[in-house]
Amino acid sequence: MEETISLKEIFEVIKKRLLMIISLIVIAAVIAAVVSYFILTPKYEVSSMFVVNQQPQDTATQYSVNDIRTNVELINTYNVIIKSPRILEQVVDELDLSYTAGQLSNKIAVSSAENSQVVTVTVTDPDSALAVDIANSTVNTFQQEIPELLNVDNVHILSEAELDANPSPVSPNPPLNIAIAIVVGAMAGVGIAFLIEYLDNTIKTEEDIEKELGVPVLGVITHVSDEDIRSGPFPGTSQSRRRGGLDGAQKKSV
Repeated sequence: MEETISLKEIFEVIKKRLLMIISLIVIAAVIAAVVSYFILTPKYEVSSMFVVNQQPQDTATQYSVNDIRTNVELINTYNVIIKSPRILEQVVDELDLSYTAGQLSNKIAVSSAENSQVVTVTVTDPDSALAVDIANSTVNTFQQEIPELLNVDNVHILSEAELDANPSPVSPNPPLNIAIAIVVGAMAGVGIAFLIEYLDNTIKTEEDIEKELGVPVLGVITHVSDEDIRSGPFPGTSQSRRRGGLDGAQKKSV
């Protein structure tokens, strides 16, 4: 027989373990905040752009559709060349970097919009000033080397990377990390709450007895604490006993 659970039972389980769920949410948020603000290294991102266009020999000559298509197709080749050791090794030597061309390649991303002749070179680095130098040096070196490599001169710098007065890191993103941690903490807390409830096979209610043993409940013995016994089963019992004892003591003394 398939077992079903009602919304009321779900809310009861959540209410019962609410403190544990809230604790897990707070712990997850605190861990995410500590890791984002104090452990992860901030990384900055800058971009430099160049445009691919073939300069005509005659100033009166106009661009044709084929020329533009050819330039767009060349961009895929340029994207590979710009991250090649031929270009990046010169950048490493020029800036006297402490890592290899292969490691530098991991910091550089080259992209272009579909059917666009504009190529964007994006550099990500913990040092914002160094990221600017890498982006500009990479594009400049590529522009100088491409005529020799492909015998073309159709690369022109559109905009160089610039250092902002107050650069903001692109990663980590503490608010986003904390929000994700809160959601994960809530999901984990609710999951653990239902797991504990599922593994808890103790009998707590009359319904549990009927369900587990298959016998009807004939009566219930209420738990009586020591405080209830001392205070008496009915209001005023203790006071009446005290008054009776006092009257007896007075009569005996007479």
